[in-house]
Amino acid sequence: MRMLIFGDVHGNLPALETVLKTEYGNFDRLICHGDVVNYGPWSNECVQLLAGLVDIILLKGNHEEYFLSGVYPGDNKVAKTFFDFCYPSFDQQESIANYDSSVLCFDYTVQHTIQDRYIFPDTEPISIDKNYIIGHSHYQFMRVIDNFSLINTGSVGQNRKWINVIQYLIYDTDSGVISLKNIVYDHYIIINEMKSKKYPEICVNYYLNKDIYNE
Repeated sequence: MRMLIFGDVHGNLPALETVLKTEYGNFDRLICHGDVVNYGPWSNECVQLLAGLVDIILLKGNHEEYFLSGVYPGDNKVAKTFFDFCYPSFDQQESIANYDSSVLCFDYTVQHTIQDRYIFPDTEPISIDKNYIIGHSHYQFMRVIDNFSLINTGSVGQNRKWINVIQYLIYDTDSGVISLKNIVYDHYIIINEMKSKKYPEICVNYYLNKDIYNE
């Protein structure tokens, strides 16, 4: 069985559609580990698209929790501005309320993150007692810790290393091989839509000021 595992879509419908189109016919099931919503202009549309797919498991991220509670609990000015702009137009609470928190996928537990932390390729100290596939930090990596695997899919919609790169993975459960995937795309699609919807300048600049990957 081939599992397409991804997350941190963050309202980026063109990036999500690119993944599904690129991998069409190349997977048997999908798992989204959360943060479908917020930041990008298409939170409702991303939730609706995923809800219409078959053989998919949908998990909650921290941004689903924010959109369910109606409150952004942090003090990050950029994140709060995004939430304040995006939340009022969101109308898919009933759908995301049904998302699970984690799922066992053969040898791996898949969930948004572990220990409520942003885990990066060089995060220390960290200890785990089983194999995990996570997201949350928007950085793709594979690590071995305490003889267990910790794998981050990276972000579909808001890569924090290269804003124009979509990231996810394919897990072949028969062979046990996990392939990290990267797709370069035109990120100005989302930036131009943000501008047309009159996003606050601090939000647009957040995307404009990110590094881009040049092939």
